[in-house]
Amino acid sequence: MAFEITGRIIDILPVNQVSDKFRKREFVIEKKESGGSAVFVDYIKFQLVQDKCDLINESFLNEEVKIWFNLKGNRWEKEGRVNYFTNLDAWKIEKMSSQGRDQNVPSTQALEDIPPDNEELSDLPF
Repeated sequence: MAFEITGRIIDILPVNQVSDKFRKREFVIEKKESGGSAVFVDYIKFQLVQDKCDLINESFLNEEVKIWFNLKGNRWEKEGRVNYFTNLDAWKIEKMSSQGRDQNVPSTQALEDIPPDNEELSDLPF
C-alpha cells in the first residue's frame, strides 16, 4: 500500500552501506499541521534503499517536497527477545513548485535598487 506526504526536508544523512548487497539513506522531513490556534510539528524519518538512495542529495535540504512511500514492518528475534521495527520506505521524491513563492523577488539586484551612502544624502534640503 502506497502513501504520500508533503513536508520540508530538514536533514539528509549519508548513504549507509549496511552490507555488500544492501545500502540505505535516511532523511527527515518537518511536517506542520494547524489545529485551531496551535501549530503541531512532526519530524518524520524516511529511508531510501538500494538504487533509490540516489533519489535525494544535499540540494533537497530545506526544500518543500512530496514523498511517496510504503509502510514496512519487520520482526526481529534474538536470544528469546522479540523486537518490531517500522520503516517508511520512500520510492519517489518530488520538489514542490516554487512558482508564486519567489515570483515577486528579483533574481538580481539592479544598481538603482541599492540605496545611496549617507554622504550622498548630505546635500538634500530636508
